Amino acid sequence: MAQTTPKKGGKGNGCPLYKACGGCQLQNLTYPEQLQYKQVKCIRYLSRFGHVDEIIGMALPLHYRNKVQAAFGMHRGRIVSGVYQSKSHRIVCVDDCKLEDETADAIIVTIRRLLPRFKLFPYNEDTGKGFLRHVLVKRGFQTGEVMVVLVTPTNLFPKKDGFLNELLRRHPEITTVIQSINGAKTSLVLGKEERVLFGKGYIEDVLCGCRFRISARSFYQINPVQTEVLYGKAMEFAALTGEETVLDAYCGIGTIGLVAAKGAKRVIGVELNADAVRDAKQNAKLNGADNARFFCADAGQFMTEAAKAGDKVDVVFMDPPRAGSDLPFLKSVAALAPNRIVYISCNPETQARDLAFLCKNGYTVKMMQPVDMFPHTNHVECVVLLSQRRATEHIDIKLDLTELDLTAAETKPTYDDIKAYVLKTYGLKVSTLYISQVKRKLGLEVGEAYNKPKSNKSKTPQCPEEKEKAIVAALKYYKMI
Repeated sequence: MAQTTPKKGGKGNGCPLYKACGGCQLQNLTYPEQLQYKQVKCIRYLSRFGHVDEIIGMALPLHYRNKVQAAFGMHRGRIVSGVYQSKSHRIVCVDDCKLEDETADAIIVTIRRLLPRFKLFPYNEDTGKGFLRHVLVKRGFQTGEVMVVLVTPTNLFPKKDGFLNELLRRHPEITTVIQSINGAKTSLVLGKEERVLFGKGYIEDVLCGCRFRISARSFYQINPVQTEVLYGKAMEFAALTGEETVLDAYCGIGTIGLVAAKGAKRVIGVELNADAVRDAKQNAKLNGADNARFFCADAGQFMTEAAKAGDKVDVVFMDPPRAGSDLPFLKSVAALAPNRIVYISCNPETQARDLAFLCKNGYTVKMMQPVDMFPHTNHVECVVLLSQRRATEHIDIKLDLTELDLTAAETKPTYDDIKAYVLKTYGLKVSTLYISQVKRKLGLEVGEAYNKPKSNKSKTPQCPEEKEKAIVAALKYYKMI
């Protein structure tokens, strides 16, 4: 696989906490095996739209997360900090995560150890007592700037000066400290009210040659190394010449839009998060991007109004959340009718659903490139280029079917092919008998000798449900159903 040279053998990343934490779902696989798993996942959902290029992995797939978030609590009389165990409210105490930035982890451990010294304790949701709920650390990989966010239930901060002085003495790399007040019973980490306790209240980082201002509440890509790879592919697909009007939907703090601004005539960014839009405007000034403007609005409504007004957009970048885009948004994209759409997704399943709609409404998928943004997890990113179909691109042709070689088209996967796919993808061994049973149930052609008992007295074993689902997936993969 591309860009993958693991330094050591063995499975996963060697973390001893992965069973308790649950954050690294692919810990049982070596990194090349993880890439293969993600490639197959993308092919399974996206291959009906065309060829899926080989996934681009990381050369060093460790400590890539520039944003680290830790919950604080008590366990058997001692303070613990770390992540919530998957599907629970139990905190798994973490000192060193193989995915997280090492500087951030060290700062969180220091905060945990300083709390008793200053008679500060974690917040208890049941009693409503205590000081610290969460700690969030963000680090600029290029600039080295570090933000620490202390999340507390009220704006009270006993012994604040002494605590901050000691924290900054031990970690002089910290450039700003913020107190976020969140007293609500909610799964959201940050509150709406913030106090800057030290520094300028934000950090900056450099990505794809652009400088970005990052606040506590704004979104910034978690893996900056692979983000440069991902955005590089997105710009390659956009093929900007300097004459295009570009719309960046879900623009966040303007990362994609400002990278595009270097090669476009005009960039419009749209985002609902007011804090992110504020940062995007600052980022445009920071980079001297006079051709980029950012608006706080619903992107779908914005594009609908633009289409009604007859505004022309050449390229739309869309990078929705895992749930994908909703139908009104997709309809607004189709109504705006840009020449090209560059669709970045962290979920190939919802991306496939959205691509199906766009392909039914005037677009053709041209290229698909998976990128491994989150090694050791089951998440995979994919950037897709769609181009508008035009009437002038279609011509009438006559075919003499007798001259065509149909051998390749008539080729079907063998039972051994299906067995190999199920074993490789799901780790299950299936028999020819089970495959024939599933094919027969689906109305597919089955050899006369298959699925019949050897004698009248013998009982034919039936395919288990788990294996039946895997066989059905294989038949879909080979486009037999």
